[in-house]
Amino acid sequence: MSDKAKVSLCNIVCWLIGLVAGVVAYWLSVESVTWFPALLVGLAVAAFVALVLDNLVCGSSADQGEAVAGMQAEIDAVTAENATAAAIDDAVATPTPVAAEAKAEPVVEPEPVVEPVVEPEPAPEPEPVAAPVATAEPVAATPDYDGDGVLEGANEGTRPEALSGPRDGKADNLKEIKGIGPKLEIMCNELGFYHFDQIAGWSADEIAWVNANLKGFKGRVTRDNWIEQAKILAAGGETEFSTRVGKGGVY
Repeated sequence: MSDKAKVSLCNIVCWLIGLVAGVVAYWLSVESVTWFPALLVGLAVAAFVALVLDNLVCGSSADQGEAVAGMQAEIDAVTAENATAAAIDDAVATPTPVAAEAKAEPVVEPEPVVEPVVEPEPAPEPEPVAAPVATAEPVAATPDYDGDGVLEGANEGTRPEALSGPRDGKADNLKEIKGIGPKLEIMCNELGFYHFDQIAGWSADEIAWVNANLKGFKGRVTRDNWIEQAKILAAGGETEFSTRVGKGGVY
């Protein structure tokens, strides 16, 4: 093989090695910078490695020195361009913190105006209302049954004479008196009243006592005219109501 062919083959091999070195440099630098600066770095490394190898392996020593010096100048130029491009990228990506440098003055808010609170005048206290005078019993519950002007009470009048039991063991049917029902007949018997003649002989004071002591039936003696009916029945007579009771038409 001629010397010229050997030199050409040597140059090709050197540039292939430089190209591989440039690709490796590109991939290593592209992770930290953008693709354009990385490309410049890769080209610079490829040219540098190829020229160095070409001059060391394929060229003369004088040529090698000149090539290395020229390659160093190219590398310095590429490095300067790479630094400039990186600074431009950083300037574009990160805006200048103008607001941070210029410290904003705090805004002083005006103090709120507090209006004086006017307290309302206290309302006059209501005059005390006199409590109603309590009575022993409501007036409506103790009417004047006997008409003597005195309201009946538990101690009104005089208690009539009472029997411990009915004469001959048989009591009159007090239910024949209009106004005396089964419950009221039992109450009269408990008070000792079993016969018509007992009721017929009550005085005004005795009527007042019975009126006031019939629990739940106060005033029934006067209101239902027991005395008049009892006198008729005690004498053996009958009234319209007693006749209905005798026929079973009432109870």
